[in-house]
This record gives sequence, C-alpha cells and structure tokens, in this order.
Amino acid sequence: QVQLVESGGGLVQPGGSLRLSCAASGSIFRINDMGWYRQAPGKERELVASITRIGTTNYTDSMKGRFTISRDNAKNTVYLQMSGLKPEDTAIYYCNANAATIRLPFQAYDYWGQGTQVTVSS
Repeated sequence: QVQLVESGGGLVQPGGSLRLSCAASGSIFRINDMGWYRQAPGKERELVASITRIGTTNYTDSMKGRFTISRDNAKNTVYLQMSGLKPEDTAIYYCNANAATIRLPFQAYDYWGQGTQVTVSS
C-alpha cells in the first residue's frame, strides 16, 4: 500500500501564499504522475495541477501563473506553491499519486491523501 500525507494548509488572507506538501510512504516501487486536486463545498473535485515523474507539468487554466507544482522524487514528495490566493480558492486540497508497489511492480493504482483545508478569507 501507499500512504499520502498532506500538510501546509490553513487560513490565509486574500493575496497571500501557502505551500502544500504531500509525502508518499509505504511499499513503493515507483511513483508515476502526482497531482493536486481540490473540492469546494457543494462542488465536484477538480484538478489543480499535475506533474509527471520527469517534471512535465499541467495546470487548470484558472491556476496558471498563480500556482506552481513541483516534486522531489528522492523524497517521494510533491509540492504546491500557491500565491495570489483568492476566496474562491477555498477548498479541501487533495494529493494524488499514481504508483506501483513492491508487491505488484507492474500494476499502478491511484492513491489519495486525506486532504488539507485551505481557507482564503480576510
């Protein structure tokens, strides 16, 4: 199994910044794509950004220029640097990883973290 633990959420004023981290642990053989999703109250979960193992990134249009995703493969960790935060960015942010375990090295599955709350409010 693979466990994902997010950290770094909290309360921030509009225009402020936060950095989220997500560390993967467990019987990891390989982590492929990693990403961040978010879900606001009453809305569906949406992609924020994703990053491949070699660092190719993809962003949802509304996050481009404000959010930056990065990863450290040696630490099995993905980051999300958020700046210029707006009240509409308020949501639970979830980490996602597509990973294969040592037990099944050629079968990858999607794993999710428990989520971290980001609240943007004055």
